[in-house]
Amino acid sequence: MDNGAYKRFRELMVDARKSAGLTQAELSQRLDRPQSFVSKYERGERRLDVVEFGEVARGLGADPVRLLARFYRVVK
Repeated sequence: MDNGAYKRFRELMVDARKSAGLTQAELSQRLDRPQSFVSKYERGERRLDVVEFGEVARGLGADPVRLLARFYRVVK
């Protein structure tokens, strides 16, 4: 997957957080992680592994399978 695809993934995650009506700080509290964790993956300073992605999706109140399906509809 190229950097353009990961940029789109990051945008999807930001959109999902905003759609859930959460700030980075609120999401980080749900995840029991520092706010910098959310900031870093949203800015591309770090990547989410599959386990972290599932945790973040649940923290957003989202279905991780649906989030991935949405991503793969955009990135081909």
